[in-house]
Formats: sequence, C-alpha cells, structure tokens
Amino acid sequence: MAQIRPFAGIRFSSAAGADNSDFIAPPYDVLDAAGKAKLLAKSPFNIVAIDLPHVPPKQLGPPAAYEAAAATMQKWLDSGVLVKGGRRATYAYEQTFDIDGHPHHRRGIIVLVKLTPFGVDVTPHEQTHAGPIEDRLQLMHATGAQLSPVFGLFMDRGDAILSKVFASVSKPACIATLDGVSNKLWEIIDASLEDELQIAMRDKKIYIADGHHRYTTALHYQRQMEEKNGGPLPPADAANWCMFVLINGEDSGLRVLATHRLVGGVKDWTLDAFCANAAEAFEVTKIGFTGEPEAIAAQLSELGKGSIGVYSQKKLCTLRLRDGLRMKSLEPDKSESWRSLDVAVYQRAIYDDIIARRFQSVASAGPTTGYTADARDAITRVDKGEFQAAFLLNPTPIRALAELGEVGEVMPQKSTFFFPKLATGLVINPLR
Repeated sequence: MAQIRPFAGIRFSSAAGADNSDFIAPPYDVLDAAGKAKLLAKSPFNIVAIDLPHVPPKQLGPPAAYEAAAATMQKWLDSGVLVKGGRRATYAYEQTFDIDGHPHHRRGIIVLVKLTPFGVDVTPHEQTHAGPIEDRLQLMHATGAQLSPVFGLFMDRGDAILSKVFASVSKPACIATLDGVSNKLWEIIDASLEDELQIAMRDKKIYIADGHHRYTTALHYQRQMEEKNGGPLPPADAANWCMFVLINGEDSGLRVLATHRLVGGVKDWTLDAFCANAAEAFEVTKIGFTGEPEAIAAQLSELGKGSIGVYSQKKLCTLRLRDGLRMKSLEPDKSESWRSLDVAVYQRAIYDDIIARRFQSVASAGPTTGYTADARDAITRVDKGEFQAAFLLNPTPIRALAELGEVGEVMPQKSTFFFPKLATGLVINPLR
C-alpha cells in the first residue's frame, strides 16, 4: 500500500514560531490576477510570485513566465529568504477555522508519498485536464520543486497515527493566518517516529481530496525523468515521490461543502417550464423562500441525498428523484454509489437530460455554467442576472471517495469542496 517518507523541505527563513502570514497563499487554481496582486501587496516575497507565474492559471503560459518564476525562487534562495532544511523531517500541520461561529481543528502531516499509477495506492475522484497539467509541469521543471502539496485522505478510525504525531509537538516552527484560517506547522526530526509512521501507512490507501492535477503532473514529471535516464530511476530519486498533506478521513474537523451549480443562457427560461419537464422523473415541491440560504441548506439536508433545490425568478422549489430508474437508464454501466450522488443526479438527470436536451440555448456553445460553494452567493448572482437559475446541492459525503475508489469510478467535475483549502508556502519539496 502507501509508502511515505520525510524530506528536507524549503521554508521561508524565520525564527521558530514566527508569523508567516504575509508569505503564504491559497492553492494557485483558486486565484485570479486580482487575488495575486492582493497577496503581493502584503509582501513581495509571497509564494504566489513563484507559484502563479501567469494568469489565468489553468492553461500553459509563455516560457518567460516560468523562467521568471525560477529566477525569483533562485534569488530568494541565494539571499536567504528561502532556506532548505539540513535534515529530513516530518511536518505536522494544523488548521483552525470557524464555521457558523464554532471553532474547528483539522490536523495532518506533510510527507512525501511514493508515486504509483492512479488506483494502486492513490485513488482519484475527479478527472484531470491537459491545460493545468501542462502549466504545472513547466513550472515544476523550471523551479525544480513541488511548490504546493496534494491533499490526501486516509482512513484511521481510532486516529492512532496522527495522535502519536501531535503528542510529540511543542512550539510550532511557524504560524500563519490566511483568509481567517490559522495554520500551524511543526518540524519533527525523529527517526523512531518516522519508522512508526511508515509502517502504519503501509496498509492504508490514500484518496485524493484536492490536487488531482498536481499528482498527475508529478506522474508526468517522473515519466520524463525516466526517459531522460534511459530507464527506471533509483527508488529514492526525488522524481519518484510527491508532496502530500495527509489527513485522517475520520477527522472531526474535516469539512466538505456543497458546490452549487449556476446555469444561464437558456432561451425563454422560466422556472415553471423547467419544473413541468422535471416532474416526469422528480417529485417537485414549491416552497416559500425567506431569502435565507441557510434555511434552504437545512431543508435539503432533511430531505437527504437526491434532493436538489432550484432557485430562479425569486422562487424556490425542491426536486427529489421518484426512484433510481431514471439514473439507471441514463448510466447503466455506473455503480449504484455513483448514480446516487447528488452531483451525478444533477449532471445527468437535470443538466444533460432536461436543460441541455429539452431547452434551447442562446449561444451555439450551449448554456453558461458556474460554480460556488456559497448558497448566498449563488442566489445573489441569480438575482443580479448573471445566471438564470441556481441548483443547490447537499455536500458529497466523504465516504463516497472510498466507495467509488473501490470500483475505479470518478465523480462529475467539482463534486467536492474541502474547506478550508490548504496553504501554499509553508514548505516546498525540492526535486534537485
């Protein structure tokens, strides 16, 4: 199963316990030009200067952008802004955040995971696309580093593994606050603990929560290094490993938010016309709308999986599949676990089978779509006229990652939104 190991990471130079808030950033793929500028205004040494060399971030940029990122990283290393650790370490990582006014903690370790093809020791739940991989691969070659970790889950019901790690920590190596989330990092150099962790993880599978493109990029990089080498690389070669944050899938602080869908560009759209079409496969219930998205979320949760809220034209209704026959007819080769996902029901039985097939679009490319994890934002964007309808979903359960992993299936795009995002810039994995 999964093989892990410590590594000598690159970190921002600071005294133990120092505040690194100005130097860290969210994952590159949630940022735009304005977000990058805001981070650089905090400090010219923010990691975003390297990790996001061009925008938009999900496609290949010009060679000069990657050359500039590499030059910046080397300059920071030469001047001591960044420092490579002298010894291999396991990094303990804790995030503290509020949801609905209540504090939550999420704990993990930052280590290297041995690269294996998807489905062997590391299981995906989303498909990847060429553009982001090409971008990350060029940046990896230019900088000779993995700048941000993959977010991985493993199942440990008793939490024995991480409890042992955090029992050994004292003063953090650094702290940093980003978007209201507190991040703490500890550097642990303990050969005995490292051996225990490696043994404990041998019977675990790792499920990617976030960072599918980063893991796929690492596989591409490994393949290119093997071609350059003329054959397989030595087991310890840096190209055989990928930086992960590993978090227990049973962690009480693990939060998955729903990713709501937005639709626009539909000709002669009305909610009544949509509901009339949906009534063939769904129980349609019109409900009063108080203007509070939290009330909608609570009602969807009570109705359970398969229940989807639709907001349009200041009105709200809920959809619930009458039975599983419609999904089985649309996706006969998929597992029952896949067909019962709310995101799958939306994608196949609502978007594909009703909106795209039975309604005409304003543009030849089809309806416009959007995504947001914030129900209030979804409703506001419909009211502003950016979209015609918001489809409000329940969060995807964490157990679905393992269930689908066992049968080798992946979810529809943007099925999960793990909150909070991991911070980039706490530690970097050098590849050379």
